[in-house]
Amino acid sequence: MSVLAPPEPPLHGFRGELTPPPLTRPKALTVTVSRETGARGSSIVNLVAERLGWQMVNQEMMGYLTQNEAAREELLTDLPAAAREWANRQVDRLIAERQVVGPEAVELIRLVFLVAARGEVVLVGRGAGILLPTDTTVNVRIVAPLDQRIAYLGQWLRMTAAEAADEVEARDRVRSAMHQALANRDPSDFAQYDLVLNSGRLGDAVAAELIVQAVQSKQPSAAAVDPFLGSDSGVIEPV
Repeated sequence: MSVLAPPEPPLHGFRGELTPPPLTRPKALTVTVSRETGARGSSIVNLVAERLGWQMVNQEMMGYLTQNEAAREELLTDLPAAAREWANRQVDRLIAERQVVGPEAVELIRLVFLVAARGEVVLVGRGAGILLPTDTTVNVRIVAPLDQRIAYLGQWLRMTAAEAADEVEARDRVRSAMHQALANRDPSDFAQYDLVLNSGRLGDAVAAELIVQAVQSKQPSAAAVDPFLGSDSGVIEPV
């Protein structure tokens, strides 16, 4: 006669499949870049994105994405539901704190959080560095001497020195107002940045390399403290 083995005892404390905890921050680092007009920020940003192999999203792309729902969904198609929920919670918090006013500003800031939720992106402008969590963001300000900025913009737009000076002043004013409106901070307050780089002294390549080094230094510590990142956090190896 066969003897039936006693049934295995249930695992202690097992209560079935557990719902994963909500996201508490982006899954990987984001580089955010604020720049003075004519400081060659676009060139530096492109070098950084190429060096890291990350996507670059500039102001023109953000404007297009806020207006084009199909393009926005295509960009965010593989974004997990938990990441979308995290982004929506951040926007709701800012609204509750009365830091965001107006539907256009709300949707623009929501897009900033959605893009950053996945990480491994270089975001240009829009005060993104102030809005995003500091421990998963490398926030950069690029500056240059005024005379160099005027000369650069004049050459780029084929303007006289006087016209270029007026254009630099006008664009800086618009960017500052946008930063103030979305982030409630003066962009010239350097305490809000991880790095402030003078491209007039450093040059584009050195400025980009310093940003990459900051990412490589900050990402391992960011990945180590959040259970949300998992083992495949994609820490960037030095190159």
